Amino acid sequence: MGGVTSSVAAKFAFFPPSPSSYKLVYDELTGLLLMNLFPHRENVEILKLRTRRGTEIVTMYVRHPMATSTLLYSHGNAADLGQMYELFIELSIHLKVNLMGYDYSGYGQSTGKPSEHHTYADIEAAYKCLEETYGAKQEDVILYGQSVGSGPTLDLAARLPHLRAVVLHSPILSGLRVMYPVKKTYWFDIFKNIDKIPLVNCPVLVIHGTCDEVVDCSHGKQLWELSKEKYEPLWLEGGNHCDLEHYPEYIKHLKKFITTVERSLSSRASTAQSEKQSSDLEMPRQSVDRREKPRQSVDRREKEKPPKGPSKKSKLRITFEQHLDRTRRSVDFHEKARKSVDHHQHHQNHHQIERGRKSVDRLDRVRSE
Repeated sequence: MGGVTSSVAAKFAFFPPSPSSYKLVYDELTGLLLMNLFPHRENVEILKLRTRRGTEIVTMYVRHPMATSTLLYSHGNAADLGQMYELFIELSIHLKVNLMGYDYSGYGQSTGKPSEHHTYADIEAAYKCLEETYGAKQEDVILYGQSVGSGPTLDLAARLPHLRAVVLHSPILSGLRVMYPVKKTYWFDIFKNIDKIPLVNCPVLVIHGTCDEVVDCSHGKQLWELSKEKYEPLWLEGGNHCDLEHYPEYIKHLKKFITTVERSLSSRASTAQSEKQSSDLEMPRQSVDRREKPRQSVDRREKEKPPKGPSKKSKLRITFEQHLDRTRRSVDFHEKARKSVDHHQHHQNHHQIERGRKSVDRLDRVRSE
């Protein structure tokens, strides 16, 4: 029973166009891969990527000169890149995003056979290419899954915690639930999105037609309810499974969503930068404080040490005062010496005057005799 059910689910899930809608052409002049249906565009690259399961998938990368986000688009069943080419060009232009689409193993010109686990390896190879070849960061990537493409989209989204956003277009709860309204998940089921959506940490937009005859709108509504970070969903009244792109509300709502998540990320980045700058300013202050503390402890040790004698300044002050004292004593000595000389000179002069006076007196007495 399990094997039969799984096989039936697989047949629903994988129905690649046969034959493929396009062929690959190698341009010898430019060395580029081209799709035979479309002329070469400067902003479009066609690549082949090897997956971890050994298949080779075809990818299409559309570059937008003003893009700040990159959309990784996993297309729906019964489609390939040839059928999605024009839509991818239009989405890139209107949403101002870079966009990468890819064909699952066994779809288009990709090798191998379709399987659930091949699709997981396929989207991993495409995401790795975005990082390594085009320099995309996880925070810049929006995963977009349409119908069966919601399977690889949610599988990868559950493992990437810093994605910018996820878009689910006519998504499925699981492969088995599309055919049978089962209430529990069985081991043989495929694309168990119902179990993976709670693990997605970024904003999730769900778009679903209310008249979808392939995947009932209840799938989209339940996935939206289970989302951690819900964004306003778009339930397109009268929309079916494969015509939602033709509704004007589709591109308008999608554009609003992408603008919102881009602004939100920019705001978070500015806040993080402000907090980092504040932290950077605080760290040197703490560092200075740490340097101040040892100096205080050194001062404390200095206070605790017993005085060992006069300091250098004290010694200089004492030496200077001693010099002044010696100079003062020297001046006093010279003053005393000068007074002594003056006194001696005065005494000699007085003595000589007295002797002269006595001589004159003696001469007068001789004359009178």
